[in-house]
Amino acid sequence: MNGVCETNKMEIMIRSLGDELGPFKVLWIRQPDVSLEAFVVVDNVACGPAIGGIRMAIDVTVGEVARLARAMTLKNAAAGLPHGGGKAGIVANPSLPSARKEQLVRAFAHSIRELTEYIPGPDMGLNEECMAWIKDEIGRVVGLPKVLGGIPLDEIGATGFGLAISAEVAAERASLDLHGARVVIQGFGAVGMHAARFLAERGGKLVAASDRQGAIFNADGLSVEKLTAHKRSGRPLQDFSGAVSMSGDDLIGLDCDIWIPAARPDVLNEKNVSRLKASLVLQGANIPATSGAEQWMHENGILNVPDFIANAGGVICASVEYHGGTQSQAMAAIEDRIRANTSEVLKRAEEAKCTPRQAAVGIARSRVEEAMRYRRYR
Repeated sequence: MNGVCETNKMEIMIRSLGDELGPFKVLWIRQPDVSLEAFVVVDNVACGPAIGGIRMAIDVTVGEVARLARAMTLKNAAAGLPHGGGKAGIVANPSLPSARKEQLVRAFAHSIRELTEYIPGPDMGLNEECMAWIKDEIGRVVGLPKVLGGIPLDEIGATGFGLAISAEVAAERASLDLHGARVVIQGFGAVGMHAARFLAERGGKLVAASDRQGAIFNADGLSVEKLTAHKRSGRPLQDFSGAVSMSGDDLIGLDCDIWIPAARPDVLNEKNVSRLKASLVLQGANIPATSGAEQWMHENGILNVPDFIANAGGVICASVEYHGGTQSQAMAAIEDRIRANTSEVLKRAEEAKCTPRQAAVGIARSRVEEAMRYRRYR
């Protein structure tokens, strides 16, 4: 009976999130013999097979996955990629022992072997090694290790590079000089570390950063190189010398120029966004701000570049990899497409006096809807 109730709840949730674009397919996976519970949402395939990462988290839900899948549809369309959007979530602790993690990832991969409309990739909690396991199971994946023909997304910092390119365009519209700009990064992980590095190369100054354990601050600036080495050593961020320890929630109220949410969804919301003291927000994570928070930023003069425009570097790189391109081709494509899309979105938002997200969604939806007209079944 409980299973029936849970199924009904999931159906109601998906229907509430659905519209004329999707979702196209929803898969709820349960394998009691290996204690696997996972969700896959293929949102739209009008532009081609869906690409989207697999997120592993103890609290991931089908609703979160559905929202992320839609963000991927818009992201891929906005970037002009021949792919639709999808996303997956595995309900598990990403810090599991390697053998147990491999068991779950391989079981998940085996479960989606017939779901050919979906091309999985790495997301929070999973890395290139995990993609290699999936490759071994089903042969259909992006974000592979270099030795298997992949372009190392995390090593080259594809998403962080794209954020820096978006910052170059947005800073001009926000009347902000990147040289000396104070940067706060919420989520100093695979995306945040590289965003900090590429912004530092452009003169930005990282003044605060956080991870799951807490946050640190130094008004005079943190050494990105030393902090990255510290983080990769596995030591707590708060133990970094020359910085003041603080709670992650305190980051929102710090006086800065650029604020980058690069972790979980909805970290900026109606309850806390009024504390924000930044000129520019670059969304490094997927769906890191609620619609109410974005509206508040728009009304209060904070320029906000939405996720599927600013953080598209990873999926652009993944698409180049999938189609046999090189690392240099991937970086060139990231710069070209994110620079053009950020400029177009901010220009349209200014002309239409709407939020950047409204402008971005309008651009992406028009591309998806045009692609849908060419398909027999929509």
